[in-house]
Amino acid sequence: MGRDITYKIWTVVMIQDGDKVLLLNRQHDHFEGFLPPGGKIDFPESFVDGAIREVREETGLKVSNLVFKGISEFVNPTVNKRYTMMNYWTKDYKGELLADPPEGEIHWVKIEEAKDLPMQEDIKIRFDLFFEPGTFEIQTVWNEEKNGPEEVFIKKT
Repeated sequence: MGRDITYKIWTVVMIQDGDKVLLLNRQHDHFEGFLPPGGKIDFPESFVDGAIREVREETGLKVSNLVFKGISEFVNPTVNKRYTMMNYWTKDYKGELLADPPEGEIHWVKIEEAKDLPMQEDIKIRFDLFFEPGTFEIQTVWNEEKNGPEEVFIKKT
């Protein structure tokens, strides 16, 4: 082995209220589009604590009773990087939405209409999986030369 590998871990939390979910309309850097709140885990916090913190920072809401839905990741063998996202779902939250959120406008969106919005492809791929029984694992192998996905593997349990 002997090669250094960069690992980064993020969370996303799909917050559901009836037939709607809470999405951010993020319009900066290379993560533009509608997506659930979440962000990078700070070492050494737990994944759940990081997910709760990120939702509060981005939306003002305090979520609870997170249900683990799955792992999605990008692996880039050319540059030895692995980016992993821990995906959670909840219907339990308290508080008021931020008036001026740091990551983009916050919208309650009907579940059936969400994927019609501008959304990153990896969010679209896993979107419906948040509402299905069981868990999922998605691995996207990144092609450095094409600057795009080479292969996507989806496993459901």
